Amino acid sequence: MTEKGAASSRPVTLGPAIAVVVGNMVGTGVFTSLGYQLVDIQSGFVLMLLWGLGGGCALCGAVCYGELAAAFPRSGGEYHLLSQVYHPALGFLAGWISVTVGFAAPIALGAMAFGTYFSGALSFEGEAWPMILSVTVVLGVAGIHLRPIGLGSRFQSIFTALKVLCIGALIVTCFLLGGGQKVSFLPREGDFALLFSAEFAIALVFVMYAYTGWNAATYIVDEVRDPQRTVPRALLVGTALVTVLYIGLNGGFLYSAPVDRMKGEIEVAKVAADHVLGETGGRVMAGLISFGLVSMLSASIWVGPRVAQRMGEDFRGLRLLARKSRSGIPANAVFLQTGVAIALILTSSFEQVLVYIELLLVLFALVTVAGVFWLRINHPDRARPVKAWGYPFTPVFFVAVNIWMVVYIIRDKPEETLWGLATLALGVGVYFLAQRDRGAAGVT
Repeated sequence: MTEKGAASSRPVTLGPAIAVVVGNMVGTGVFTSLGYQLVDIQSGFVLMLLWGLGGGCALCGAVCYGELAAAFPRSGGEYHLLSQVYHPALGFLAGWISVTVGFAAPIALGAMAFGTYFSGALSFEGEAWPMILSVTVVLGVAGIHLRPIGLGSRFQSIFTALKVLCIGALIVTCFLLGGGQKVSFLPREGDFALLFSAEFAIALVFVMYAYTGWNAATYIVDEVRDPQRTVPRALLVGTALVTVLYIGLNGGFLYSAPVDRMKGEIEVAKVAADHVLGETGGRVMAGLISFGLVSMLSASIWVGPRVAQRMGEDFRGLRLLARKSRSGIPANAVFLQTGVAIALILTSSFEQVLVYIELLLVLFALVTVAGVFWLRINHPDRARPVKAWGYPFTPVFFVAVNIWMVVYIIRDKPEETLWGLATLALGVGVYFLAQRDRGAAGVT
C-alpha cells in the first residue's frame, strides 16, 4: 500500500487520537461528581486527594493499556485485548458489556447532563425539556458519526478543543473571581481516618467514573496511523491533560462556591458559576458546559460501535453488527448503541446508572491491566514495541485501587451489584449461543 493509501485507510493521527481520549474522559463526571462527594466528605484536602488519586490510577492504567495495545494492535478495546491475553470467553464478556451498556450508559448520563445544563442555560421550564434535549443531542451526534470517518474526526477535534478552552476559562474564573469560602486544602483532624472509610471508597467510584475513557484510543486502533506508537502516546498525553484539568476544576469549585449549595447537586458547575458570575453568567457558563458535553457524547458514539463491529466479524450470529455503510461506518452497531442509550435516558435514574456501569467498567479494566503481569510471566519473549512505564508498580497500584473500590461497591451498593451480575450472567448465555455459530476465522 502506498503512503497515501495507508493514510486514507488510517485517517486518525495523534491529535485526533488524543481528542478521542480527552473527549471521552471529560464529560458528565467532572461536572456532577463533586456534588455527590460533598454529601459525605467536606474536607478540601480529602477531596483533592480523591481527584489526584483518580488521576494517578488512570495514568497507571493508561501506560499498561499502552503496552497491551502496542502488542496486539487491533480495534476492540477490552474485547480484543482480553481475548488475546486470556481467553475469547472473557473478551466476549467485556465486549458484551461494551455493546450493551459500557458506552450506552455514559452516553445516556452525558445526554442527561446536557439536557439539564442546556435547559437551564435557556431558562426552559418544565420537566420534559431536559429529556427532550437529551434524546435530541444523542440522535444528532449519532447522525454525524454515520457520515465518513474524516467528518467525525474533525467534529471530535473541534469540540474537544472548545471543551478544554471552556474548562480552562472556568478554572481561571473560579480562582480569580471566587474565594472567601470556608474550605481548606490542608489536612485537618480526622481527615486521615476518612481515607480508609466506606465514604471515601464510594466517593472514589464517582471520581473514577469521571476518569472513565482514558482507554478510548484502544477501541479505534484500526483507524489510527502508526498505532503501535500513536495509541500509547495518545493514552498517556490525553490522561495527563485531563488529570490536570480535573484537579484544577474541582479546586476551583471548592474555592469559589459554598459547600452547602453544591452538596447533592448534579449541576455543580452551574452552582459555582452562578455564585461567581451571577445568574446571567451562570446561564452562559451552563450553555458552554453543555456544548462541552457534546465532545464526550461524540467520542463515545464514535468508538463504542467498533466493539460491536469487531464482535460481529468474529461471531457469525452477530454478523449484522459488522455490516458497514458505503462510508465504511458500522451503521447497525451505531443504531444499536443509540437505541440503548435513548432507552436508558427514558427509564433510568442518574446515580444508579452511574454506580452500576462503573462497577462493570472497573472489573474489566482491572482484569485487563492484570494481563500485563500475565503476559510478562507466561510470554516473556513476546515482542513489546512499548513497555509499561514503572512496571511492576504501576499495574500493582491500579489493580489494588480498583479491587478496593469493587469490594466497597459490592458491600454498600447491593442493588447495583445485582444488576451487574445479572448483566454478566446474560452475557455468558449469549456467549455460548454465539459460540455455536462462530465464524471459522475466530478471534485473531
